[in-house]
Amino acid sequence: MARVDFYRLTRDPAERVLPAVAARILAEEARLLVVAESAMQRQAIDEALWSLQPASFLPHGAAGTPDEAIEPILIAGTLLSPAPNGARHVALADGTWREEALAFDRAFLFFDNSRLDNARATWRTLSAAKLAEIHFWKQDDRGRWSEGP
Repeated sequence: MARVDFYRLTRDPAERVLPAVAARILAEEARLLVVAESAMQRQAIDEALWSLQPASFLPHGAAGTPDEAIEPILIAGTLLSPAPNGARHVALADGTWREEALAFDRAFLFFDNSRLDNARATWRTLSAAKLAEIHFWKQDDRGRWSEGP
């Protein structure tokens, strides 16, 4: 059964939160597929993975390039399943749930208040159908995350 982590973004956008999640995944020697439909958001994620954590560059690349299979973090405009880089983790950075995410071991859904109703509907659907182990994360005013309702 897949695990789905809901991240409600109340302070920082996905581009600022994603590098910390990606770093933890890489520390586990796992791979990540990042999905964002908007080219502007994909560019912002690319820049954040280069520079947000100055002490550690997070190796990544774009889907559709010759090196996509070797990239530990692959950024794509659509959900590719199976992931070209062999990722078993997927981050839905644009706040849009995609059922194909359940094919991964772990999915991260990053959403802001503009997508809150959609996230709640997804939570209810997954809970009712018992399709995944689900967790909810919220950010405090200082940027720290805690699990809870």
